[in-house]
Amino acid sequence: MLALAIVGIVVLLAALTMAHRSPVAPPLVRALGFLFGLALLAASSFNSVFFYAEPGFKYHVRTIFGEEKMVDTVGYAPHWFGRINAWKNAMSVQAASGLSDTLRAEFDSNQMSANLGQQSLVFLDQVDALVSATARFELPSDQDSFLRMARQFRSPDNLLRTELVPAFRETLGATASLMGAEEYFSGGRTEFTSEFQNQMENGVYLVERREVVEQVNRVQRATANASIDTQQEFGDDKQVVFKVEKLLDTEGQPIRKSQNFAKFGISVISARVTDVQPNQRFRERMQQKQDAATARGIAREQRIQEEEQRLLAIAKGEREVAQRQAKARVTQIERTTNAETEKQLAITQANKLKEQAEIEQQTAQVLLEKAKIDAESLRVAAEAEAYARKERLASDNALQQKLDTEMAIQRMWAEAFAQRNVPQYVFGGSGSGASVQGGAPVGADNEALLLQQLLTMEYAKRLDYDRTVTAPANPAN
Repeated sequence: MLALAIVGIVVLLAALTMAHRSPVAPPLVRALGFLFGLALLAASSFNSVFFYAEPGFKYHVRTIFGEEKMVDTVGYAPHWFGRINAWKNAMSVQAASGLSDTLRAEFDSNQMSANLGQQSLVFLDQVDALVSATARFELPSDQDSFLRMARQFRSPDNLLRTELVPAFRETLGATASLMGAEEYFSGGRTEFTSEFQNQMENGVYLVERREVVEQVNRVQRATANASIDTQQEFGDDKQVVFKVEKLLDTEGQPIRKSQNFAKFGISVISARVTDVQPNQRFRERMQQKQDAATARGIAREQRIQEEEQRLLAIAKGEREVAQRQAKARVTQIERTTNAETEKQLAITQANKLKEQAEIEQQTAQVLLEKAKIDAESLRVAAEAEAYARKERLASDNALQQKLDTEMAIQRMWAEAFAQRNVPQYVFGGSGSGASVQGGAPVGADNEALLLQQLLTMEYAKRLDYDRTVTAPANPAN
């Protein structure tokens, strides 16, 4: 650019000299030479007046007119022969293995703004370790905060060297003092990273470290004297532990030491702990614990296997017992079912017979009632018939019956008299034809009639038969 400016000045002076020494030179040549010289001069001074703002940067611009401003828009912007400092929108600090302390604050590269080696930290339980971590900071976006930061630190390298890197290291150390290495490797990685980011954003906790004597719940036991067959206690049941307690204010909130870079509007975007490598002695101790844990795990698995074998044997025995019990129960249920079936059948048969007997009893009762009713009906009919006959007899003195009886008697005797066997000729009879023996007649008709009358009278006496006919009573009386 300087050479281009010199060439432009030379061409411009040549054009002016040519116009002064040779007034007859064509005006067009003079004008073209003059314009060409001005163009070369303007081209040579363009970069001194303008600069190109790259994306991802903020620029601190100071012009020759005393103007100070922040440029954060992409494209060409004037700086009028002033000075420019490029500040990244976000700066990253990384501590990792294989890196050296280098700063690349004003270079547009894919590397961190500050690369640090692994940081050496000491955990709460006095275990030192090398830690790899990363933190990313965002610079203020408003002009007042940006200019105040730029005036304070003057350059991005100075900001990294005097503020961001020290804050990064201090916060890592403060986080390590809150936790023991054994606690970290026993599941506290996430908590460690969370505390690191929390303190990077809001400030470092003010803490108090104390030694505390704690009671151990597990009592060590062993046989100290072989001659005494007892378990004797040995060792102390107390231990000394280190505790770090956060200092609290009157409202119960942790007291913090605020991050100084936050005063200039710088905020933390992210903070991560990516790797922790403890010292060799701790690794050996952890390896021994791991081996012991593995041995315990194997022993536990073996114990579980033995227990499973024992349970399997018990289960097999119980299964065999259960099978026998089940078979016996089936037989018992079968017999019980058969007995219950026979019982139910007997009960059913008995109920059937009982119901049949009840039905027969009810039938007999009905028949008895019917017989009683029939007998009662016959009795009533007989009484009615007797009453009727009595009334009839009482009404006509049984005249009709007497007549019928008399006629039956007479008919019987008539038939008997008609069928009697008598000789055609009777000797010794009286004048009426009857014979007399000892002065009495023998075989005559009147004798037969007399015998009939006598027998009739005899039967009438036997039957209490009164042949007298009484006159009926006068109804008018």
